[in-house]
Amino acid sequence: MVKQNVLKLANKISNTKVGSKSGITADDARYKILEPIVTEEMAEVGLFLKFRVHQSAADISKQCHKSVEETEALLWELALAGVCFVNEENGVNVYWHDTWVPGVMEMVVNNVDNIQKYPQLGGAFNQYGIDRGPMTVGNFPIGKGLMRVIPIESAIDGSSRRASYEEISKYLNEHEIFSVSDCACRTSREAIGEGCGHLKEDMCIQLGHAAEYYIKTGRGRQITREEAFEIIHRAEEDGLMHSIPNLDGSGKTHAICNCCGCGCFSMRSANMFINPDMVRSNYVAKVDPDNCVGCGECVDNCPTNAVRLGQNLCSKVPILAPIRTETPRDMEWGPEKYNMNYRENRVETLDMGTSPCKTNCPAHIAIPGYIKLAAQGRYKEALELIKKENPFPAICGRICPRLCEQECTRGNLDDAVAVDDVKKFIAEQDLNEEHRYIPRVKHDYDKKIAIVGSGPAGLTCAYYLAVEGYKVTVFEQNEQLGGMLTYGIPGFRLQKDVIQAEIEVLKTIGVEFKTKVKVGEDITLDELREAGYKAFYIAVGAQKGRLLGLENETAKGIQTGVEFLHQVNTKSLTDLRGDVVVIGGGNVAIDVARSATRINANSVEMFCLESRDTMPALEEEIEEALHEEIAINNSWGPKKFVVENNKVVGVIFKKCLSVLDESGRFNPVYDEENTMFVKADHVLISVGQSFDYGTLLEGSDVSFNRNNTIQVDSFTFQTTQDDVFAGGDCVSGPKFAIDAIAIGKQGAISIHRFVNKGISLTAGRSRRVFKSLDKNNVDFSSYDNVMRQKAETKRVQKHAFQESAGILTEEQVKKETSRCLQCGVSIVDEFMCVGCGQCTTKCKFDAIKLVRVYDAEGVTFEKLKPQVLKQMVKRKAKIAFRKIKTHFSYKKTGN
Repeated sequence: MVKQNVLKLANKISNTKVGSKSGITADDARYKILEPIVTEEMAEVGLFLKFRVHQSAADISKQCHKSVEETEALLWELALAGVCFVNEENGVNVYWHDTWVPGVMEMVVNNVDNIQKYPQLGGAFNQYGIDRGPMTVGNFPIGKGLMRVIPIESAIDGSSRRASYEEISKYLNEHEIFSVSDCACRTSREAIGEGCGHLKEDMCIQLGHAAEYYIKTGRGRQITREEAFEIIHRAEEDGLMHSIPNLDGSGKTHAICNCCGCGCFSMRSANMFINPDMVRSNYVAKVDPDNCVGCGECVDNCPTNAVRLGQNLCSKVPILAPIRTETPRDMEWGPEKYNMNYRENRVETLDMGTSPCKTNCPAHIAIPGYIKLAAQGRYKEALELIKKENPFPAICGRICPRLCEQECTRGNLDDAVAVDDVKKFIAEQDLNEEHRYIPRVKHDYDKKIAIVGSGPAGLTCAYYLAVEGYKVTVFEQNEQLGGMLTYGIPGFRLQKDVIQAEIEVLKTIGVEFKTKVKVGEDITLDELREAGYKAFYIAVGAQKGRLLGLENETAKGIQTGVEFLHQVNTKSLTDLRGDVVVIGGGNVAIDVARSATRINANSVEMFCLESRDTMPALEEEIEEALHEEIAINNSWGPKKFVVENNKVVGVIFKKCLSVLDESGRFNPVYDEENTMFVKADHVLISVGQSFDYGTLLEGSDVSFNRNNTIQVDSFTFQTTQDDVFAGGDCVSGPKFAIDAIAIGKQGAISIHRFVNKGISLTAGRSRRVFKSLDKNNVDFSSYDNVMRQKAETKRVQKHAFQESAGILTEEQVKKETSRCLQCGVSIVDEFMCVGCGQCTTKCKFDAIKLVRVYDAEGVTFEKLKPQVLKQMVKRKAKIAFRKIKTHFSYKKTGN
């Protein structure tokens, strides 16, 4: 049943009449936000509130014909509900109502008890913006919107600073009373299950009369001016922007919001309806392509997706950056022009493509950025930049497959930039306790997260969750941390002290480690739930080898390569006398063979199905094996193990004619008559890895794929049991550490969203899809060939387990980084840019700046209508002129 007085109150606030053409009905969001929290009796008194006119209960009691006491009580209930302001003047409470937005909607949602009891309040606030947004498109003059972006103050340099009303400090310095509350937009999003993951608590600052109201009604807590500045600073560090209610007049406001593009209802005007003029500041970001390296930090932090990565090299066939030709300023603008799914379809790269190194890296590290920082000698900043995507650069500097280098644009000219060697040099700081980079812990969430497995995926997930402020515990069944980094990679490739040094950083930021604990046996997931753990990340790795299914493969002397490496790394096997046969052609097989030579094997031979050109091992790994006189026999597969007295004495191999069939599936074809016998005292099988979950997931709802990997959502890495996420090899199958690291960070993002009520796992989240530029179209005519720098090899004892790969000198790093072509660049869609300045705070190279393009000031609500009507008339004229121009253009060309 419709509450008639409440409906009348909604119409009063809207300055409309019930039953009129523009009148509010019971289906309107403005009625729906009042209906659950306003009684008919409250509304009866509320009908005598006035817009921005302060009245006492005594004043209103005369109009509503109720006692002063009853009127005061009902007005107080309205104020608590958020329908009206209340302040004290001369010892008496005075009341008035304001606009719906900014105003009543936010005030209603900021009543914590009510939004929890009636989540539909958030839905009403959300729906109001969706309903009203189309009406505003193109019709509000620049600077006259309901909310207005205020640039981050450090982004405005002296030459462009014109007016104090564009400075946050002005508003904080001219008021004496301040409060802080939760963000009303993010609160509403979370109430309807569409939160974006940005922190909502202690986010919006109220000033003056609004602060008094928020403190008085318990919506916010009182803070000092210094605390307000600190909140502003923290918001800027966390990638947020500022906006203010813009209906108090030029240079005046009663609040400062710290907004994100994915949660803010005001920013939705720009993002969904492509109407940035409704919220923009007077500034627009502009890029200096000579300074920009295309690292993408500005792209990641742009709230309107106005900045995207493109190409910064000359092309054989010219490629032009796109120019927006359609805007609502002079075009009719309807749903076909909207971006209704803007929270899910963010784009990082223009169609022209960008730096192949960043694109091809599984973690999409800002490689061009840290290369440039290293060139400038800013090594700690370079390390910080790397660690935004990869917490283990020292480890990766030693074992990374260098996918970035494989696609480096410079490789089409001479040799690829030695990206990995530069990263290794930068990461040396992480090995020194005095110089290592320790990230700032952003928040303090009182929630516990359990990570099962301490390999690269588990450690990465733990790192980023700890940085967010969660209490993270990593459970490891082995004695040492690191998973396959520790037990599966030999010391001549990755020294254990490097692993431990980077793990120490996790301990420093609060990650707790429990070793020799096998989850599922020593403690179950259900027991951990009872202990207060809110989510789980399964990253157990592919810690078992795979056998071939041949007869006698359990005989003495035959074992998997994974088992062998575990024994070598734990030093439980230090001597391997005799002739060794390694079956397999991948990187693990190479590690197995090279390890065997280091524990006294008489001879080591490798046999694999693949040809030399199609071996799955990295080329440099193959070269290392050949250098160590390990024989590699290509195109041979095992046919039979020869066993005497349950001890292997040899292997019969058969010639492999092809490995894949015409459809690319694994389907070897053999010449069964072409065989050979190879003597062997030890056979190490390295043809793949498998998983041993034990009882970890018994009784859970987690599902598995046919290959026994864990079934997850490909974007969020959530399993089929809501509170369990997974990553690393147990999801992807055996891959490189950098792949596990990339997955680990995504797992952390998902868990952060999952454990906070009402947050979507996907809304407002980048899918990080990058596109490489066309290297074959690059014009290299203006570049000289420059020799790639190579690190000097360390002198170590032959066949020792010490790392032999050296590190570039600082002088070499300077030379090598100068070889980078800086082929990427950030490109700004100046129409979509709202001039918040967040991009400028993230740029390390002074490559993007705010430039004052407009000169518009806000007006009071009372003076707004004439301005809007004038703008509507001007816009209609522009639309008509464009149509005429387009008509004659078509007529002239004959189209």
